[in-house]
Amino acid sequence: MNQLKPSKANSPPLTPLGFLERAANVYGDCTSIVYNTTTYTWSDTHRRCLRVASSIASTGIKKGDVVSVLAPNIPAMYELHFAVPMSGAILNNINTRLDSRTISVLLRHSECKLVFVDYELTPLLVESVSLLPPTCPQPMIALIDSVENDTEEEFQIRGTSDKFVFSYEDMVQNGDPDFKWIQPDSEWDPIVLNYTSGTTSAPKGVVHCHRGAFIMSMDALVDWSIPKQPVYLWTLPMFHANGWSFPWGMAAVGATNICLRRFNGPAVYDTIRRHGVTHMCGAPVVLNMLSNQPDLTPLPIPVHFLAAGSSPPTVVLLKAERLGFIVTHGYGLTETCGVIVSCAWKPSWNKFPPFDRAKLKSRQGIRTLSTTEVDILDSETGNPVPKDGKSSGEIVIRGGSLFLGYFKDPETTLKSMGNDGWFKTGDIGVMHKDGYLEIKDRSKDIIISGGENISSVEIESMLYTFPAINEAAVVAKSDDYWGETPCAFVSLKGGVTKRPSERDVIEYCRAKLPHYMVPKTVVFKDELPKTSTGKIQKSLLREMAKELGSSRVSRL
Repeated sequence: MNQLKPSKANSPPLTPLGFLERAANVYGDCTSIVYNTTTYTWSDTHRRCLRVASSIASTGIKKGDVVSVLAPNIPAMYELHFAVPMSGAILNNINTRLDSRTISVLLRHSECKLVFVDYELTPLLVESVSLLPPTCPQPMIALIDSVENDTEEEFQIRGTSDKFVFSYEDMVQNGDPDFKWIQPDSEWDPIVLNYTSGTTSAPKGVVHCHRGAFIMSMDALVDWSIPKQPVYLWTLPMFHANGWSFPWGMAAVGATNICLRRFNGPAVYDTIRRHGVTHMCGAPVVLNMLSNQPDLTPLPIPVHFLAAGSSPPTVVLLKAERLGFIVTHGYGLTETCGVIVSCAWKPSWNKFPPFDRAKLKSRQGIRTLSTTEVDILDSETGNPVPKDGKSSGEIVIRGGSLFLGYFKDPETTLKSMGNDGWFKTGDIGVMHKDGYLEIKDRSKDIIISGGENISSVEIESMLYTFPAINEAAVVAKSDDYWGETPCAFVSLKGGVTKRPSERDVIEYCRAKLPHYMVPKTVVFKDELPKTSTGKIQKSLLREMAKELGSSRVSRL
């Protein structure tokens, strides 16, 4: 048997792009996308993606070039998850919450050749492009115009700027519906480039391959027990780790994708009832927002909600489940392409009281099927910690959906992947005796706010530019709305004549950082606590932040 080897017939590259062609064959006349008054079938979506892929290729974009997208959850954003890699290019979704300076850094770092931008975000992109150094080639820009009647704002944008080389809908109309899409030479070829937190000093570009995206797409469908033809509401931003790979997964099961340009509680509930939504995803902050809407009545049918990003508070889980949401809790990173640990529910847990059930569900859980192994290693010995729910260590992972590495950063890639067969997450957790993992803390430099990763180091670097600040350290503070928000501890320079207020520091940050990164709390100390070697003791600051209590309302 050892003489039997792979052949061309049994080893074509794995890629999620093939899901679209199958969906057109199996679910061709079934609804694929709903957006306001616009509805497409899977045959429509297949043709539109082929046309756009053809148009992208005709611009001179070559295989392996990076094509970026700056857009909310609209039909074009969904289609470009297929159209860009079908043209041979690598898809790079840009977080719409970033500021122009950060976006400019990402465009330069990715060597982006073409950007698709939603008409409402064009001022942001135009400013970002203007900040590129003169020596940096400027990307072509394609305006994502409305699939419905033009708005006055959109018409003015398209008619007055010479920066827009292409119109998205023109690319649809002029593209070839019979385009033979460019398949990867190898399943290890890159398919997407995602940035972890958009840091301006050292961006970390996560590169995933076709194989990893295929594995995660299939794994997510199985782990969440998604049936054929669900109705999926896009409350999770598709720019966030490619919507945890669900743009591709929903094609595999012929889902109806309900697109929302903006998120707000009343609109979500109206959409759920009007379209019979069965599944949706999001950070716990989304679940909390939905649970706190006024005058709520139970949902007409149960809605499955996959929450990840941080642990949903027990009280929030109880509220959500009373309304009819069936919550599944999971854990993943940009580097894993989606959720790789989920709290697989055991029937025996149903007999427990509601509060105890919610507490069990708030744990991150156990590895999904495609994840080979998840463990927690002691930072000193490198050995697995005891499964006692108390002994903590770093969460490590190995599995088929892990990223290829960090773009242009071999040193960080080697540090995180190493030679020991583990990806080191930097997250701290415990393992319970039943094998279920629970995160107890984040790595010292990361804060999870509303599902977004925030680098405390970047905020600290900026705080040090405040003229009166002598020392600065930023930690996570509990927030009932966002889950976590940045809390800054600062000491002032001696001889400061005018002592700044908390508001002064916050407004200074707002002028220099994306708003979601701005500290919501600033604490002034005479001196920050330090170790004997002079390092700031963030563990003590975390305890101080905990004593401040959880914010009920974040005003900024």
